[in-house]
Amino acid sequence: MVDGIDWLTVPDVAERLGVPVTKVHQLLRDGALAGLREGGVLRVPAGFVRGDAVVKGLPGVLTLLRDGGYDDEAAIRWLHTSDESLPGTPVEALQADRSREVKRRAQALAF
Repeated sequence: MVDGIDWLTVPDVAERLGVPVTKVHQLLRDGALAGLREGGVLRVPAGFVRGDAVVKGLPGVLTLLRDGGYDDEAAIRWLHTSDESLPGTPVEALQADRSREVKRRAQALAF
């Protein structure tokens, strides 16, 4: 598990999004969310949910990272690692609706 991240269980994510648990599992399967298992429990970083929605731009960034060879753990770690050029972390930039900057950085990782 990646340290320093607040985590939500799948039922917690479903409650925040106002959707059934099965919808959260579908978002994970479709790549719109990423999560990790710890002790058999699937968890999603709390920063991936803003209000009652998945953070805008997150699915596209996750796709770029996966295309670049990142697995979910590496993508979650990258999204939560401070980047002085943003400033802050990529997930904080996504939350602030600066997805274009984050996508550029994610694309650069693939090359």
